[in-house]
Amino acid sequence: MLKWRVPAIRRLLNLKDRMHSTEQQLAELSRGAEEILPDGGLKAKLGKNRPLVIKAGFDPTAPDLHIGHTVLINKMRQFQEFGHEVVFLIGDFTGMIGDPSGKNATRPPLSAEEIEANAATYEAQVFKILDKDRTRVEFNSRWMSELGSAGMIRLAARHTVARMLERDDFSKRYAGGQPISIHEFLYPLVQGYDSVALEADVELGGTDQKFNLLVGRQLQQDYGQDPQLVMTMPLLEGLDGVQKMSKSLDNYVGITDAPEDMFGKLMSISDELMWRYFELLSFRGLDEIAGLKRSVDEGMNPRDAKFELAREMVARFHDTAAAERAQQAFVGQFQKGGMPDEIPEFTLDAKDGALGVAYVLKGAGLVSSTSEAFRMIKQGAVRIDGERIEDRGLEIKAGSTHVFQVGRRRYARATVE
Repeated sequence: MLKWRVPAIRRLLNLKDRMHSTEQQLAELSRGAEEILPDGGLKAKLGKNRPLVIKAGFDPTAPDLHIGHTVLINKMRQFQEFGHEVVFLIGDFTGMIGDPSGKNATRPPLSAEEIEANAATYEAQVFKILDKDRTRVEFNSRWMSELGSAGMIRLAARHTVARMLERDDFSKRYAGGQPISIHEFLYPLVQGYDSVALEADVELGGTDQKFNLLVGRQLQQDYGQDPQLVMTMPLLEGLDGVQKMSKSLDNYVGITDAPEDMFGKLMSISDELMWRYFELLSFRGLDEIAGLKRSVDEGMNPRDAKFELAREMVARFHDTAAAERAQQAFVGQFQKGGMPDEIPEFTLDAKDGALGVAYVLKGAGLVSSTSEAFRMIKQGAVRIDGERIEDRGLEIKAGSTHVFQVGRRRYARATVE
């Protein structure tokens, strides 16, 4: 397993070269954060005048990341640019437990083979954002394997069942009579012990990780360390602007998406959601984003600001030339009313002489479920032969063929028989 370490002298030189005032750091590092605990803790940590150890852990539960995952990675980059040391922690050990955060049922653990394969893709993807030469990559199996069974028992003795049941998801499952496996209680303890092993100054996590991050503070105190600062970042809303970004909801932008797909997806978000994406995903400074927003308020087309966001994202995960080509393709296809040269074709069976439009959209692979189809119709995102439809109960008669469109980029030609 690979590991990159930054020599202490170089870290100090980087910090000196990149030093900004505490106020400047506070403004940028607090940007987009949901909560920073304890209150005033970030200013105190920055006042130590040394590179801080910034930790963020990722369980390799899937082979590809989406841009929702990069909210934490972007924050790591901000710390990195101020000269601090970031640790990208791959939870190969915790991945074998399965993170129960926010789950209403026991999450199946991954096999060692799945973890190894997914971890390899994570390493390749995160360096599209982080500086590889200044990033420390760790695997928590290194110290957890050394801890052993006796050490795990001693670690478990540092926390109580009553405290564990204070966690919202555990308490709801317990009250509802849903099973909680003993190994799930180990997850917050292992994540907390990671902070002890790394002597972390700051741990970043999503809002659903708050309990686990606070366990890290408690364990560090128990082990005689200065407890870490906890910084939670919001869970990025998906393209629908409602639910958190998720592959299962098909409202995501994948890091490995083709440039044209990535650009088109980002252009499909609402004007209001655009500013949320700028805040959490863009590397532009706060002043520059505020200037863009003023320009829109003063009459600039919001589409032009969205172009800036989409170009930045595509250039980050591909390159500048790909971003320019993606914008040209978008303008040609959508602003000029064009359609893709190749549209997938489907033939669907109508048992009663007609098929509901939601079932056509699902059968043609344009949505993942009929409920998503109803939601997209309600949002005005569904067209048939170029005409927007609003009737969720619309039926498509047998013997007809139409071009169906969902959003700006999903097309299918479906024949109902």
